[in-house]
Amino acid sequence: MKRLLIVVDYQNDFVNGSLGFEGAELLDERIADKIREYRNNGDDVCFTMDTHYDDYMDTMEGKKLPVVHCIKDTHGWELYGETAKLKREEDMCFIKNTFPSLELGKWLEDKEYSSVELVGLVSNICVLSNAVMVKAALPDAEIIVDAKCTSAADIDMNNKALDVMAGIHVNIVNIL
Repeated sequence: MKRLLIVVDYQNDFVNGSLGFEGAELLDERIADKIREYRNNGDDVCFTMDTHYDDYMDTMEGKKLPVVHCIKDTHGWELYGETAKLKREEDMCFIKNTFPSLELGKWLEDKEYSSVELVGLVSNICVLSNAVMVKAALPDAEIIVDAKCTSAADIDMNNKALDVMAGIHVNIVNIL
């Protein structure tokens, strides 16, 4: 059976932009290697992209996190580095204006992936919430998060997120 790699929000603003943090850029080559591995094995790759608009500060998220980021069609919204170069036009790309992608969950419901791996940013927000979405859509698939391919600005929150995901039967690999 096929496997799926989901690259979650590996966008400029989360790496070195308005919500960037030290070490996020180090994930680029690791994520790029995962993309190459999946493609070489004939497996699927898809992307999620955090997407906001000029009214961001008026949204609930903008009120709780008042840092403008990932405004559609800006440099900060674009995928980062080598990861960006590996995205193909035919790859599914889920544009989302909140943490998880409901569209991703609905798309997965009729798929028969044996495993789904999530990589990207930020572990304690979008990776975690999309892992829950995947688990709901594909309850019998193995859900994997590679700890070397995700992170957060707050390392304690990163570790807590990995623990929470393990608690809902997400297989956490390469724990640092």
